Amino acid sequence: MIASVSGEVIDIALDHAVVECAGVGYKVLATPPTLGALTRGSSVRLLTAMMVREDSMTLYGFTDPQARDLFGLLQTVTGVGPRLAMATLAVLEPDSLVRALADSDAKALTAVPGIGKRVAERLVVELRDKVAAVPGAAAAGVPTAGGSGPATVATQVTEALVGLGFTEQAAQKAVAAVSSEHPDADSSVLLRATLATLGPRR
Repeated sequence: MIASVSGEVIDIALDHAVVECAGVGYKVLATPPTLGALTRGSSVRLLTAMMVREDSMTLYGFTDPQARDLFGLLQTVTGVGPRLAMATLAVLEPDSLVRALADSDAKALTAVPGIGKRVAERLVVELRDKVAAVPGAAAAGVPTAGGSGPATVATQVTEALVGLGFTEQAAQKAVAAVSSEHPDADSSVLLRATLATLGPRR
C-alpha cells in the first residue's frame, strides 16, 4: 500500500498530477484545489489512498490527513465510490464537509454533482456520528465527544426516513419500535433496522 509520494511534480493535468519518486512517475488523481496548489518542477509530498481493482491500481492524492480520511469515510456509505468521494471534496473543503455532516445539512451535500436528496440523507445519517473522529473536526467546530443521545439518534433517523418518502407518523412509530429493541444502536444501524421493518416505500 502506497501511503504517500514525495518528489518533483513533472506534469499537471485537469484531474491528476505526475510526481516523480526515485525515477518513477506516479500518476496521482486529485481535486482541483489540490492541483491548483502544485507547480511543475517543484517538490511536493502528497498523502495518498490506493485503490486496487482487478484491472487497475489508482492513487488519489491529498495535502492533509483530514481530506484523506474523509475520502475513505465517504466510501463507507453504500453507493459512494472513489469518484463521488473526490467530487464531494472538490466541491466542499474538508472543514465545510465536516460541518455539513455534523449539522445534518443535506442541502449543502446536494451541491455536489451526483449527490441527490436521498444520497445526501444517507450520508448524514451514516456519517454524522463518525465525523467527529476525523482529524481537524474540533477545529471545524464539531464536538469530539459523543454528544448524541438516543433521542437525537431517533430524530436523525426519523428525518432521514421522511426524506426517503415515508410519512412522519409511520417513521416515528417504526423508529420507536426498533429503538426499544436496540437502545444502544447508532444512527446507521437504527436506520437499516427500521428500513427492514418498514419495507419498500409505497
